[in-house]
Amino acid sequence: MAANRATLIALTALAPVSWGTTYAVTTEFLPPDRPLFTGLVRALPAGLVLLALVRVLPRGAWWWKATVLGALNIGAFFPLLFLSAYRLPGGMAAVVGSVGPLLVVGLSALLLGQRPTVRNVITGAVAAFGVSLVVLRAVGALDVPGVVAALASTASMSTGTVLTKRWGRPEGVGPLALTGWQLTAGGLLIAPVAFLAEGAPPALDAPAVGGYLYLALANTAIAYWLWFRGIGRLTATQVTFLGPLSPLTAALVGWAALGETLTPLQLAGMALAFGATVAGQTGPLTRTARAAEPSEGPGGTVTAPRPARTISSGPSSGSRPGTTGSGRVADGAGGRRPAERRRGTGAPGTKPGAPDARTG
Repeated sequence: MAANRATLIALTALAPVSWGTTYAVTTEFLPPDRPLFTGLVRALPAGLVLLALVRVLPRGAWWWKATVLGALNIGAFFPLLFLSAYRLPGGMAAVVGSVGPLLVVGLSALLLGQRPTVRNVITGAVAAFGVSLVVLRAVGALDVPGVVAALASTASMSTGTVLTKRWGRPEGVGPLALTGWQLTAGGLLIAPVAFLAEGAPPALDAPAVGGYLYLALANTAIAYWLWFRGIGRLTATQVTFLGPLSPLTAALVGWAALGETLTPLQLAGMALAFGATVAGQTGPLTRTARAAEPSEGPGGTVTAPRPARTISSGPSSGSRPGTTGSGRVADGAGGRRPAERRRGTGAPGTKPGAPDARTG
């Protein structure tokens, strides 16, 4: 179980690590002064590719839920993030963004009923302080619209993270389909703003095409799939504490690839921020991850897992043998066990011998 947990956290962490390469790719390979076009190319093609792969569309209330999540996590977040980065000097946008974990702690209390802990508040403050040591430079008067944009982008992504956790996914739909819905919705929201504000797309050379392909596929499609997958199986607070890995990665890429230097103060800040990220991962897995979670198959649907064979002192009250009180199979991480179970039976809709997908 501990190995599965570490693997899940490591895979989810790849998302902010990938996002930390965005600045270097943008400055080295992409046309300048096209933040909205860049956001559009990151989101819409990736979303359409995922929709073509999963061939699953939202149904019922999930049309507006996917639109809201796409607006918060993509459609509003991308333009606001780029606007703040263009208007704020010295990494100030990254510092403002590093308060995201504290916002998620507060929103989780309001929307998820998770009581804030002193540990989480202190950890969030240490992470923000560490990031500020890494990226912040001496600045003069701050640009008010830039600060507002940075706060709004952080609030947008934080709210989207918590709502993604609160709403979960429709039954039988995997995180790949959910990611495709959000990226497509967000890209469609960015498109008219990008064309009105920036005009026709710029001419692209080979390095720019390669840069956009990287941003759309690895940096967006795969990264956001890992991110939303992690939100479904970890707490919202645990996931958002991985966010500081993005500015830390950006600093390391700048040092390794762009010839930038790292001062002792920056190294100390990196140690503080990374320590806070690790500390933020202490906590239980969510119920979805504790149970034998279905795996995602072709078409964006999920495949039911094979129940774990376990024996305990007796079945829970009101549940039938082989299930927890909610009708879901327990796998040994806090769920109640049946006293015995007939060979080859399991959760509704499963088949004997179905592959065990608990490791995701």
